[in-house]
Amino acid sequence: MQGTGPTPRIVFMCFLVLWFTAAVAGDISIQPVQFAKGQSSATIKAKIKGNQTIDYTLRAKAGQMMSVHLKTAHGANYFNVLPPGSNDTAIFIGSMNGNEWTGALPTDGEYKIRVYLMRSAARRNEVANYTLTVGITGPPRPSDFGKAPASDAKVRGTPYHATGPLPCSLGNDKPMQCEFGVIRGKTGNAEVHVTPPGGLKRILIFMGDKVSTDAGQKIKATKHQDAWTIEVNDYEHYTIPEAVIMGG
Repeated sequence: MQGTGPTPRIVFMCFLVLWFTAAVAGDISIQPVQFAKGQSSATIKAKIKGNQTIDYTLRAKAGQMMSVHLKTAHGANYFNVLPPGSNDTAIFIGSMNGNEWTGALPTDGEYKIRVYLMRSAARRNEVANYTLTVGITGPPRPSDFGKAPASDAKVRGTPYHATGPLPCSLGNDKPMQCEFGVIRGKTGNAEVHVTPPGGLKRILIFMGDKVSTDAGQKIKATKHQDAWTIEVNDYEHYTIPEAVIMGG
């Protein structure tokens, strides 16, 4: 598992976050995102010109998953995702990572999806037509999840207390390594976000001796010595070491 100490690369990434968010600052307009009744996503068609920037806002709960996809023909048209209370530092930067993102939300509050043109295109007063699709899925974090001890520091630039690989397999495939990030609550509680190769994302919620998934899928969970064996939908298989949940 990765530690929490700063590295030159992390420092450089933090500098880029500030630089990129400063680079898109212009005339910012705010537009709330509203889902139709019974829907968990919304699609918006719009355009921006020059220094214009649009913040699409919506409220969500900690533990839910947000997905954002920006479809545009303009090569300098991107989006950032800003957490509650932030006007500059982003948790996702499109110009560095592309125009599609799915991630777990670290806290309750109002998130901003900031759509903009890069500075070079803005200076030329160019126009970008785009389609933005935003979704919120999954239940919020349980109210009795609790908080991790203050000594359990997070991996810089993420909502996670630890990240790394863990054993997994899909169907009858050979065992492999899946990337994970864990958000810990009070002792024995944790959300383990697993990303197997191929784009599947799974959230496993540990509440003491009970294990569930983000969307109520069929799950089998057994604990042997210092590891959990998890099976989801008779297809996904994960081995979660106790240290991932408990820390230390």
